[in-house]
Amino acid sequence: MCGIIGYNGMSNAENILIKGLKNLEYRGYDSSGVALMNEDKIHIVKSEGRLAFLEQKLKSKNILSDMGIGHTRWATHGKPNEANAHPHTSQDRKFTVVHNGIIENFPIIRKELEKKGYKFCSETDTEVIPQLLSYHYHGDIKDAMQKTFVSLEGSFAAAILCKDDKDTIYVAKKASPLAVGRGNRENFISSDVGAIAEYAEEAVFLDDGEFAEIRKDRISFFDFNLKEKEKEFLKIAITPEDLTKGKYEHFMLKEIYEQPEKIKNLLKSKIKNNKIFLDEIAELSLEIMKAEKIYIVACGSAYHAGLAGKIAIEEMCRIPVEVDIASEFRYRNPPVNEKTPVIIISQSGETADSIAALRLANSKGSFVIGIVNVLPSTIANESDYVIPTKAGREIAVATTKGYLTQVCALYMLALHIADIRKTLTDESIRFYTEELLQIPDKISEILSDTSEIKTLSQKYSCKNDFFFIGRNTDFAVASEASLKLKEISYINSSAYPAGELKHGTIALIEKDTPVFALCANERLFKKTLSNIEEVISRGADVLCISQKGQIDKEKYNALEIPHCTDIFLPLLEIIPMQLFAYFVAENKGCNIDMPKNLAKSVTVE
Repeated sequence: MCGIIGYNGMSNAENILIKGLKNLEYRGYDSSGVALMNEDKIHIVKSEGRLAFLEQKLKSKNILSDMGIGHTRWATHGKPNEANAHPHTSQDRKFTVVHNGIIENFPIIRKELEKKGYKFCSETDTEVIPQLLSYHYHGDIKDAMQKTFVSLEGSFAAAILCKDDKDTIYVAKKASPLAVGRGNRENFISSDVGAIAEYAEEAVFLDDGEFAEIRKDRISFFDFNLKEKEKEFLKIAITPEDLTKGKYEHFMLKEIYEQPEKIKNLLKSKIKNNKIFLDEIAELSLEIMKAEKIYIVACGSAYHAGLAGKIAIEEMCRIPVEVDIASEFRYRNPPVNEKTPVIIISQSGETADSIAALRLANSKGSFVIGIVNVLPSTIANESDYVIPTKAGREIAVATTKGYLTQVCALYMLALHIADIRKTLTDESIRFYTEELLQIPDKISEILSDTSEIKTLSQKYSCKNDFFFIGRNTDFAVASEASLKLKEISYINSSAYPAGELKHGTIALIEKDTPVFALCANERLFKKTLSNIEEVISRGADVLCISQKGQIDKEKYNALEIPHCTDIFLPLLEIIPMQLFAYFVAENKGCNIDMPKNLAKSVTVE
């Protein structure tokens, strides 16, 4: 959500800020703005809507500047309009701020400042930050920052310009991501290190409760008590190819086609003696032997990955697994302890609810395994152990390769635990390992011919409601398939365990209702087939997703996938469903990479 960019160097700040904001578009936004320092004056330009409108405004003003901050806003407090767009400025015009996060106590602060004569120009929570800075400022900027930010409740990544210091960008961080990048006589800040990868050679993420001063030739870090700190910069590993669509029309399609290679890369370094060995958690053997239950906690697609992981861990490792939505887990009193490891799954590593769940689990003595794509990130940094998914940079808001590598990482974890606990024979582990190694080629086989899926997408693009049904592994995929369709095509869809249809949902089935039946699970095929017959008898338009030769295609409409052992079917079944959602959205003319109202990284509750 929201994006911050900042530049202090020798080049044209406007160009670098706009390029950085474009790299942050995938996070979702409804307005944008920049603040440029020029001869002791801070020029602010803001616009509602797309970045192109902001670019047009900036061109007409021709502001020369080598230092500035920029922002893309995803509305939380106040309507998505120019008045509420960032940057925001203090009444005396001394301080200008861009901010990601939510200031939870802003109504109280705003009321107190209004009593003191401060006038506010927006509906946002952010505006209290520059006003508070102004209130506390008596010539010492860092002192004003210390007094301001320790009084704020909630989350923030903030970048600040002060009219009295034309050489420095000041930043503060708590519970929202903020990276500092270092180049050659130029320095950067960003919500996402990928936005500055073209310019910065190395970067570091701020920790909670840290300030930084960004000058052209120097970066200084402080804690909230103003004690100076040392931080280690790491080389940025993102390549220019990660930021381009290549031959594809959309990033989402590119990322779908990258999945075979990403799964192959994830697996290749973890095979030892025909078994999966995760060196990241090698020292956990004793704790895993003692584990009585495992919690998997996540949001959105990562939660659906957890549903597939639960089935694999319970079947292979004989440990009960509970899958919980992070925003629910964090607000109850889950009975976790040192014998109940918690697995936190997040593509970005910055998901606010998942971070809160992680901290809750740690506070109760549980050890946390993070399954994360972005390193470094808050979840990666704060987890006791981290399994990187190695999906690479994912730009489309609707995850594809991020989700699939999470599922694969959970399967690898299940096999590793099963080997430690000896709940599978060596022969079974070698069988499953070989099955996993064949998955990339089977995904490539599905991707080699998408003509049937394209044709089906044309047929169903005009529909308003969909149902996805399945059992066991099939239901885990149905949940993700339903989410993909509604995310990018805006079609209402729901996923149900097939056996639950008779408990209410079947009342919604009528003539020509589209029902996608995931029925590839061989063990449960006959059971799901009976549910398929139930909805067909009520007039539903059914499409089955099954293994080759599994279903009578003369009787049932079906998309077929290559043969696979039941437990790993989610890695294959989701591919035609991702493609189907993509082609339906394309037929409808939707903004596929940046769906309305959605953000890539959900860093607020």
